[in-house]
Amino acid sequence: MAREFTSVGVVGLGTMGAGIVEVFARNGVEVVAVEISDEAVRRGRATLTGSTDRAVTKGRLTPADRDALLARVRFAVGLDALRAVDLVIEAAPERLDLKRRLFAELDRICRPDAVLATNTSSLSVTEIAVATGRPHQVVGIHFFNPAPVMKLVEVIRTVVTAPDVVADVEALCARLGKVDVTIGDRAGFIANALLFGYLNQAVGMVEAGHVSREDVDAAMRVGCGLPMGPLALLDLIGVDTAYEILDTMYRRGGRDRRHAPAPLIRQMVTAGLLGRKSGRGFYTYERPGSGRVVPDDRTPTTPDPAGPGRPVTRVGVVGAGALADGVVEVFARSGHQVVPVTGHPQEPAALDQLADVDLVVEAVTGDADARRALLARLDDICKPGVLLATTTTGPVIELAMATRRPADVVGMRFFHPVPEVPLVEIVRTVHASVETVATARAVAARLGSAGVVCGDRAGFVVDALRYPYLNDAVKMVEANYSTVDDVDHAMKLGCGYPQGPFELLDEIGLDVALDVQRALHRETREPGLAPAPLLTQLVTAGRLGRRVGQGFREHPAG
Repeated sequence: MAREFTSVGVVGLGTMGAGIVEVFARNGVEVVAVEISDEAVRRGRATLTGSTDRAVTKGRLTPADRDALLARVRFAVGLDALRAVDLVIEAAPERLDLKRRLFAELDRICRPDAVLATNTSSLSVTEIAVATGRPHQVVGIHFFNPAPVMKLVEVIRTVVTAPDVVADVEALCARLGKVDVTIGDRAGFIANALLFGYLNQAVGMVEAGHVSREDVDAAMRVGCGLPMGPLALLDLIGVDTAYEILDTMYRRGGRDRRHAPAPLIRQMVTAGLLGRKSGRGFYTYERPGSGRVVPDDRTPTTPDPAGPGRPVTRVGVVGAGALADGVVEVFARSGHQVVPVTGHPQEPAALDQLADVDLVVEAVTGDADARRALLARLDDICKPGVLLATTTTGPVIELAMATRRPADVVGMRFFHPVPEVPLVEIVRTVHASVETVATARAVAARLGSAGVVCGDRAGFVVDALRYPYLNDAVKMVEANYSTVDDVDHAMKLGCGYPQGPFELLDEIGLDVALDVQRALHRETREPGLAPAPLLTQLVTAGRLGRRVGQGFREHPAG
């Protein structure tokens, strides 16, 4: 029989701490909410009452339930108020020295049988636990923000945490209506270890001028269905908090460069550009604490200073299959005159239809040699000034150089299913003219799609960010740190992702993921981007995902 915790103490009443207080009080648990000063208590109380009042306004709580919830909470200054509680959860700032001092004091004050828990998102639970005389009763309970909404809780056991303590905490999570994943004490645990490598890489892309802040956020929201873009999310988390988490994971996690904080992050912390809480981070906000973005000196101007580009009325689409069909549909739907070439793309008679178009979109299947040959033939046929666009996921410059007009060649990468995913990656090569890129962006806007402009690098934007994250998830399972199911739960319930990484891998195809990851590694030679051996082995074994019935999971026919 699991122990029932009837009284809980929460130390630290910032956004997370106040949210944890609300979770327990909503579920009938008496809570002692502790801060270091009267002013900090006032702010914590205001955060809690504001959250519960909003819940009433939205119909998620009745006024009577709100009043009962608030009546279960006793606010206090100082740790002495926690002498009689069954469980203490610490939600103090992410500083190991602070947490160790705090736990040593809690060990002195609290009952001998009280369980002490930390809500740390990246620090070593073991190092915190050994600051006490009861390390077997110390556990990590990592909630996700906003705690009343997010369903996931990571339960972190150390090598000395008593099994009955872990079992008691797991039962508590179920009582709170949460889904728990129980894991060992490793840097970043599951969700942050996967999330922050991706966030850090996105910052590196912007820092290098590969893509703009607005475009990288649009790419991941629209192209992957994520609730927020990476830079907007960093502003919400706090740039300083992100720096501390990344630095901790880098130092504790084997010095993987994916977790080495991008220089821009350190510079922003030094400059006080911390995100929403300071009023300025990657974006500028109406005021400190506001979530409303306001224009600043980096906001794109409208209209585009490069001009609207060339007029595009008639569009040729070369190719057959789902991609070409989708491209034809979105152009026709947006009022363009479309000339589809669905026969063999090397037949001169078929391609002659494109002599008078304003834009040609190459959407053929096949290798780079076939695409190069097609671009060379289009170069001979099409009139001067025509925009030649390729949907390739490979290097665009290699195709552009097959023509005598590389300044007029651009990548326009559409996403499946094309009519349902309003995103086009516009890939500028070192030869592409400003007018060519402006034309492609104007075309994307007329299609009703987000036109994301990026450099000609492996993976462009979406794949360059998505596949290393998927590869990291495979490495996590390969190391027996977690399971396929728990990793998927962590990313869906903890980060709000529409699919877990293993669901997505099985849907995309493991062979496709391996090819992309190899291309990313080949271009950068970054050790952290090397394909996970488990991914390679599953592809070799023919376990390619849903389309063959087996991948990371079994997929019965029908």
